[in-house]
Amino acid sequence: MAISNLFKAHDKDLGGGFFVRRVLPAAAKQAVGPFLFFDHFGPVDAPPDANHDVRPHPHIGLATVTYLYEGAILHRDSLGSVQRIEPGAINWMTAGSGIVHSERVPPDLVGKPRRSHGLQLWAALPREHEEVDPAFIHTPAEAIPVASFAGGEARVLIGSAFGLTSPVATYMETLYLDIRLDEGAELILADLPEEAAIYPVSGELSIDGEPLAPGTMAYLEPGTGASVRAATGVQFVVIGGAPLDGHRFVFWNFVSSSKERLKQAAEDWEQQRYAAVPGETEWIPLPRPLR
Repeated sequence: MAISNLFKAHDKDLGGGFFVRRVLPAAAKQAVGPFLFFDHFGPVDAPPDANHDVRPHPHIGLATVTYLYEGAILHRDSLGSVQRIEPGAINWMTAGSGIVHSERVPPDLVGKPRRSHGLQLWAALPREHEEVDPAFIHTPAEAIPVASFAGGEARVLIGSAFGLTSPVATYMETLYLDIRLDEGAELILADLPEEAAIYPVSGELSIDGEPLAPGTMAYLEPGTGASVRAATGVQFVVIGGAPLDGHRFVFWNFVSSSKERLKQAAEDWEQQRYAAVPGETEWIPLPRPLR
């Protein structure tokens, strides 16, 4: 059997009634490859007066990876980046030694009914790269390689698969695939990295004949492949990579292999030592003291 473990999503309110289904970290495993956070939001229809903006907040020691199926987000960060994020693009923000960013509804969509659906993941940086300079890289949808096959297609968002390689650069072996299968289609996933998992975004699928419930991630036996069959038209992602080089401490939006570094990051935020996001004036306090 290819499935080693099942991770069930739990609802998390990010504020303003905006809920995500959080799958990672799981009780049984902190990360799959470098990915230690996995949030699935939507599809959700927001009324004109909904406020789902994510105000400026800091990160260290990780990279945020944003991917949309529907809707749009306006990204701003302390490097001066201003980027409209739309479906199909990959946005990789390296926090490294520290970055601040906001994620807001684009001005042209404010006050209008809107629909949002997407995934946001955090990739922990290897210890030797935890304090690299922050950076933001936008890879548009048309630059993502696509493999077509009988009954579906696969977009190689990060890493290499199906003889294709994504242009998105990473700090360690990383895989992130977005795959669509027609009803009744079957796909053999082979040559996966040592750690890999499958998550159904929509529709019903089975892995080696075992149905995978919605909102559940299937972590595969290390080093194995899997046969995925679509019971309905289905969209799913495959994530993974080389095992992370040790445990990571997580506090609020900070990730580090050192708890002392988390304390320093929290103090720096409280003392407002981080660079500001141009055009932003809001500041939010730490949710609680770090002990």
